[in-house]
Amino acid sequence: MLFVICAPSGAGKTTIIHELFKIFPDLAFSVSATTRSKRPNETDGKDYHFISMDEFLSKKANNEFIETEEVHGNYYGTLKSEAEPFLKSNKHMIFDVDVKGALSIKKMYPEAVTVFIDVPYEELVRRLKNRNTETEEQIEKRASRIKMEVELKEKFDHIVDNSKGLESAVKEVEKIIKNNISNKQ
Repeated sequence: MLFVICAPSGAGKTTIIHELFKIFPDLAFSVSATTRSKRPNETDGKDYHFISMDEFLSKKANNEFIETEEVHGNYYGTLKSEAEPFLKSNKHMIFDVDVKGALSIKKMYPEAVTVFIDVPYEELVRRLKNRNTETEEQIEKRASRIKMEVELKEKFDHIVDNSKGLESAVKEVEKIIKNNISNKQ
């Protein structure tokens, strides 16, 4: 099973995914590639493959990605070399991608289960400001993209509300994963 989890910036997607790995330690994780700068708490090869713009564009030209997207002036993509070994091994895998990337994966792999983590717009902007990882200009860029992302949420298999607390959202995604794994067996 492929589980594709996405959300607008600040919705708690990464935190939810980290909690899911505590519950499902056998889940594989598809590490995306990005051209954005590494944040202080991130590890290359674990959180993302941090690569140069030239390397990213070269890989894209060589058709080495399942999906790519430009987000806030940076490129993100899922490398075929990262995902295909797991797809062939019948292991369950989580993809942490942006909204358009999730829909691209769903198009390529219709059996993938897509989950949109939803939080009200005002709360997302507040969370972005409280992270203190972006400039005001970067926050405005992210905030302008949120509206487009939220408009696409109805295209997802599941919408999970993460405005009522992390624990509730994690339990809901856990239930989605368990139901899909048991239905597949």
